[in-house]
Amino acid sequence: MTAFTLDERLQRDGIPIASIGLCQLRLMNDRRWPWLILVPQRAGISEVYELTPLDQTMLTFETNMVATALKKVTGAEKINIGALGNIVRQLHVHIIARREGDPNWPGPVWGYGKAEPWPEQDHQAFASRILENL
Repeated sequence: MTAFTLDERLQRDGIPIASIGLCQLRLMNDRRWPWLILVPQRAGISEVYELTPLDQTMLTFETNMVATALKKVTGAEKINIGALGNIVRQLHVHIIARREGDPNWPGPVWGYGKAEPWPEQDHQAFASRILENL
């Protein structure tokens, strides 16, 4: 059995928050949007259908749990959820809080402008608020 390893790009672009069961919860290091990423801790998985039925259920449960917490913490108008994987093949789910007037509203967040890294104190406070609401 191959051990789970995190894709280098996910490692570089995200800040670890916690392991919440199946998934590793990460905060995208771009403060322009409250943007969380769930990464199922399973080796060699690039598609949801490759997970076992139980893991698929857990991924859905954890996605909904995190989306609900993100909505509570941010008060966002819309929570966007997506698992694209065109660049990073390792299965991961983006959960992004959006609101009218945010950068590139209503367009996509991917590839828009230059990332603005979170100051450490701010990302720690945000992560704590998310964890309190899970």
